[in-house]
Amino acid sequence: MRGQSHHCGKNERLPNPIHIVVPARYASTRLPGKPLADISGESMIVRVLQRASLAANSSCIAAVDDDRVEQAVLASGHQAVMTSQEHESGSDRVMEVADVMGWADEEIVINVQGDEPLIPPAVIDSLAEAMQSDPDLGIGTVCEPLESGFEDPNIVKVVRDSSDNALYFSRAAIPHPRDGEMAEPAMRHVGIYAFRVGALRSATSLTVGTLEVTERLEQLRWLQAGMQIRVIQALEAVPGGVDTEADLEAVRAIYEQS
Repeated sequence: MRGQSHHCGKNERLPNPIHIVVPARYASTRLPGKPLADISGESMIVRVLQRASLAANSSCIAAVDDDRVEQAVLASGHQAVMTSQEHESGSDRVMEVADVMGWADEEIVINVQGDEPLIPPAVIDSLAEAMQSDPDLGIGTVCEPLESGFEDPNIVKVVRDSSDNALYFSRAAIPHPRDGEMAEPAMRHVGIYAFRVGALRSATSLTVGTLEVTERLEQLRWLQAGMQIRVIQALEAVPGGVDTEADLEAVRAIYEQS
């Protein structure tokens, strides 16, 4: 590990501190160098770390794969762990950080995507609380009512059972309203995950499943293998991440107005 420790959070008195890891891949396909994209005078990765650092009782680490990103993180006073460029997913990158840091299987780590500079800290807190309240829970994530884009394959939908566990995630419009009306709102999956380290180790050791190959959704690998994923509803709206130049311009405008 390289870098310096930077603990963050507004309540250090709670038990069971939460580890937040922000994976940042430099070679983004649609926005090369995305972690270093400027947002009102700061790089995107630093903006995400600043938001995540407002979560309660947490420590924040950037999982980086490029020296330039590492230097930007360290210059901002946050902690960075250099990880392999060979990882296929953010989950793999987070697992490497957990190994480097020596976290125990029962500890909780939250994967906050490196392109979510508007992530509400309260959403991180609620996910952490859900994990802490159920010691047997291995994986948790977040959803919110889908206001638009039901047919958009770039928006991932999730269907839950009566205990708020995921039944399926899909790019398709699910559940399908056969008679044209929905009995309840469709739910958008918000790509933030919480893991017990032991569950993350199991998840990242799985071979790719057929559902993941079909939909290009990593979480389907875990579901297909029989792993349970709790899906809590966000307490406030969660802005989308930055995938395109248009997304980046929209986020810049929000920061400039604040």
